[in-house]
Order: sequence, then structure tokens, then C-alpha cells
Amino acid sequence: MAPRGMAVGIDLGTTYSAVAVAPPEDRPHLVINREGETLTPSVVLFSDDQVLVGSTARRSAATMPADCAQFVKRHMGDPNWRFVDSRGQEYRAEEVSALLLRRMVEDAEMSLGEPVRDVVITVPAYFDDARRRATLDAGEIAGLRVLRLINEPTAAAIAYGLDTRAEGTFLVYDLGGGTFDVTVMRSRRGELEVLATDGDRNLGGFDFDNALMRYVADRVLDQGGPDLHDVLVLEADLREKCELAKRQLTRVDRASVFISAGGTHYRVEVTRSEFERVTRPLLDRTEVTATGVLEDAGLTWADVDHILLVGGSTRMRMVPAMIERIAGKRPVTGVNPDEAVALGAAVVAEAASAAALPETPESGVTAVSPVKIKDVTSHALGIVALERGTRVNTVVIPRNTRIPAKHERIYYTVENNQRAIEAEITEGDDEDLAYVTVLGTRPIMLTPGLPLNSPLKIVMSYDIDGVIHVEVIDMTNQKSLGEFELDRPYNLDRDQVHEMRTQIASREVQ
Repeated sequence: MAPRGMAVGIDLGTTYSAVAVAPPEDRPHLVINREGETLTPSVVLFSDDQVLVGSTARRSAATMPADCAQFVKRHMGDPNWRFVDSRGQEYRAEEVSALLLRRMVEDAEMSLGEPVRDVVITVPAYFDDARRRATLDAGEIAGLRVLRLINEPTAAAIAYGLDTRAEGTFLVYDLGGGTFDVTVMRSRRGELEVLATDGDRNLGGFDFDNALMRYVADRVLDQGGPDLHDVLVLEADLREKCELAKRQLTRVDRASVFISAGGTHYRVEVTRSEFERVTRPLLDRTEVTATGVLEDAGLTWADVDHILLVGGSTRMRMVPAMIERIAGKRPVTGVNPDEAVALGAAVVAEAASAAALPETPESGVTAVSPVKIKDVTSHALGIVALERGTRVNTVVIPRNTRIPAKHERIYYTVENNQRAIEAEITEGDDEDLAYVTVLGTRPIMLTPGLPLNSPLKIVMSYDIDGVIHVEVIDMTNQKSLGEFELDRPYNLDRDQVHEMRTQIASREVQ
């Protein structure tokens, strides 16, 4: 029988990714990739029959932007997004992520000297059902067994808690390259209880870069230069220079951005205060979210014992300064924002692998680990109903409900002898359907002869693996009209996953 190999934790990030391992008799640690680095840029370059991943691909982004797929995490679960290379070949976000996962696992196997098949992958706490399923599909396309998905703030808290044995109330502020989460949790006697979570899957260091890019591009225009956003190669060069300047501003008070365009050289000086001014609206959005999560948890800043900053973007000086201003206390030190998430995932991976979990669990947010985790729903779940002649979203399971959860709500027929209802399951809090996601639709036949306003009970459950079940009960006749597990119309079907897995396996990844 083949050896089980090692199980690893993977922080699949927007801009950088990392792999970590937690040997049973050693401390968790990050795994070195083939470039001798612990962080792998989340960049994939399609070049002829080869696929380049990581640092090599990133160095080519400025010269071959049309063939470089970057920031793909933002598009996970979006069925309409495609990366199209210069040859017209299309790739879904799941395929690009699978290539990144495959390369990282191959690097881990070379570094560890053992095969790797089992992985735990981290996701933002605010990822919805479609994005979690897409992440699982990416792992399967890469030929991996995804033991669990675990929320990034939870993974960071596991890593910090195991290292310090700290207990109490934690607030994890996670500002990564492309996503933002805030999670409040309580650690007590080996148990992590998530109290509330919120976030923005389209807010991260990428947006701070964009704000700085606009500022620099405008200064170049002031100097009589071209619009750098109009030419793909110039824009790619601008992004690389601005990201470097942003990093420099975490250490020094000012940085210069040098741009060459049309045979002319331009220099734009950026001070830290000016960078913070142009990005202030972005930082303010994170402050509003952090304050709101505490309110959702029924807490104040005085109730928080430990504030963890996770994600490389928290290195910007204004982030800890803002936290200290609103919280009245400093974030904890000793947490590497680039490493904590992967380290926590590795701890979960080792425990989950040892527990011999099933081959293909559905998308989940709770994992087996030395710490017992009690998690919550990151999004409300509901159903579309007719109110005063208008179709509206009605919530059945509110956001931040402890999972597993089972809630019910009574609805009424809208006409005599109504023959059927269309059960449209939604994700989101807003009553307006324009601001929620319809996860799936299922027709349900009703009992013949029901009069107007006959009560129908909708029972909705959200299990420990994140699978949504719905049952419709005819209250007049005390009869179940049907129960179903939610379909996922925004994700790949199994045939597509198998086909992509075969195609990916045939590609050479460098």
C-alpha cells in the first residue's frame, strides 16, 4: 500500500500563497518553494505549452501582461469570468487556481521528500457558498483531496493560540491582497467559538494599489505624459512600481515612482501622508466593518483581549494606527501576518488527515483540529416571497447564526388551489433581490385544493459542512411536500471538473 504522505495547509491568497506543514512531533512551519522562498506569488503565466507559476510568472507580468493571470481569487465562483490569454485560450478561475495549487504541492513534495495528497485550504470568512465550492473544485482539478476548507481568521487564531496558549476574546482583522474579513471569536479551554464575522471580498491591498496608481497616473498627466491606464504594458509597469512604493512607505516617509513612456522619463514622489490620504476611504470601510462586527457580537472594544492583524496589507502603518485609535489598545505583536493563516491550516490538516476524514466532503467552514471550533454562517440564507405584490428576499437563517443550524418560517399561498411554488433560495440580508444572490431554484408541487392563505412551513438547515437543505411542509395537511439539497448553479458540474482535471494533468507546470 502506498504511504499516506503528509497533509499540508495552504493559504491560497490573492497576491501571495503559502504552504505549511505541522509534523506530529515538531512545530508547524512554512515549506520552502523551489525558489527558496516561503511565499509564492499567486501569478500564473501561460507561455506556449508551458505554464509558469510564482516568482518567474510575476517577473513577466510587466512585459507579458496579456498572458499573466493575477488576482484570480477575486473571481472564484463567478461563472462569467474567464482569463483569456494572447492565443485566445480561456481559463476559469478554478483552473488557474488549480495550476497554482498543483505547483505549490509539487514544491512541498520536493522540500519534504514525501508525497502530498491531502490538503486543507483557507478561505476568507466572508466567502459565500459559490466561492467555497469553487475553491474545493480547484483542489480537485489539481488532483488533491481537500480535507476541509477553514476560514482564514480561524486559522490565524489557531496558530496564535497554540503558540501562546492565549485565551479570551479575539478580534482578527484580516486585510489581504484582495479580500477583507473581521472575525470576533472567544477562546476558552481548547475551544474556539466564533461570535460574529463580516467582510468584503472585493477589498484588499489590490485596491490600495489601485488608488496609488490613479494618483501617480494623474501626476504623470500633469507633467504632460500619456494616460498610463490606456496601454496594457504601461499599466502593468505602473502597478508593479506602485506596489513597490507602497511597500517602501511602510519603512520610510517617502518613495519615488519612476515611469518611462514614449521615450520620456517621469518621476512622481509619494509621501506616506499623501498615500494615506488617497486611500483613506478604503481604510474607513474596514473601520466601519470592524465596529459593526463587534456590535453584531454584542461587544465593545473593552471586551476584546487580543487583536490579531493578519494579511500582508496590515503592514501599512495606518492599519495598526487606526486599530489602536478605535480600540484603545495595540494589536498583539509576534504574529507574522503572511504566515499565521498557513500555519493554522497546517495544524488542522495534520489532525484531519490523522482522523481519516471522508474522501470528498462538501464545502465547510469547520475543521477537526486540536482546537474545537464552533463557527457561524457568514451570510444570511433565505427564500424569495411575494409581499404586497412584490417579490422580496426574506431571511430564514440570519447571518452569524451558529452552525449547524435549523430554522423555519411560515409562508402562505397567494391564490386558491395554487398548484405549485418556486422555492428560490437566497444568500444575503437585503430585502431587495438586486442585492442578494439566488443560490438555487426548485419547483415544489402543492397539495391540490389548498385555499388562499394556506400556511406552508419552510424548514432550512445548514449543516456542519456548509451544505444547505430545504424542506417544504403543508401545515394544513401536516404533510411534507419535498426536501432537497441545494443545487449550485454558479459552479462547475462533476463532468466539467473531471475534464479540467485531465487537461491540467497534461500541462507542464514550472
